[in-house]
Amino acid sequence: MSTYVYGIAAADHPTLPTGMEGIGSPALTVRTVTSAGLTAVVSDAPENLRPKRRDLLAHQNVLSEAGGGGTVLPLRFGSIAADDDAVAAALDGRAEHYQERLRSLRDRVEYNVKVQHDEDAVLREVMSGDAELRALVERNRTAGGGSHEDKLRLGEAVAGAVQQREAVDAEAVRAALEPHAEAVSPAPDGSGWIVNLSFLVDRSSPEHLLRAIEEHQQAHPHLVFKVNGPLPPYSFVEPAPEASAVG
Repeated sequence: MSTYVYGIAAADHPTLPTGMEGIGSPALTVRTVTSAGLTAVVSDAPENLRPKRRDLLAHQNVLSEAGGGGTVLPLRFGSIAADDDAVAAALDGRAEHYQERLRSLRDRVEYNVKVQHDEDAVLREVMSGDAELRALVERNRTAGGGSHEDKLRLGEAVAGAVQQREAVDAEAVRAALEPHAEAVSPAPDGSGWIVNLSFLVDRSSPEHLLRAIEEHQQAHPHLVFKVNGPLPPYSFVEPAPEASAVG
């Protein structure tokens, strides 16, 4: 059976979970694989694994348990190796990379910040700041709504103005928050949010970032923030060069 990998820690990590339940239905038992001064937290990998809520939560729970006593490199859901020997070989082959990542991410956590526009509020913002748009609206109003072409022209103008505002607001959010984090990682495009960024901060002092988020939201009420954290630093565990089995 294949081996499912939750994360990687130093071999002397004090709270690596063994015997607890992980992913799968019925839940599979968590164990460890140790080599080259590193330990991987693993279990068997169920067949036809899918990102179901129960398994996503189990993955997170194992990492939270393991991270309670020190730094763990969290692997994303679905990291699978051929077997325990393949995991050990990956630890051997990439020991230097994993050790460097463990040092770099020691006592660090991730906060994911997503931002979208409040549609009504951003329309008011766009209209109040664009005299040409207001003039188009007024011309259509005095013409009884305007022709079909007039309405299309207005709709295109409004959509273009909103799109420009998305870019401006996204850059402003990043500029406001980035100074309060050690590193920033963008999510892949196509997320549906105008901002989807992960910020790396010291576990003991996230308040600077959180305060900056609150202040920016209060100053820009047309923005809707969704903040998730603290999380294991998923977005900052770069895979080793030519990674194959794990990572």
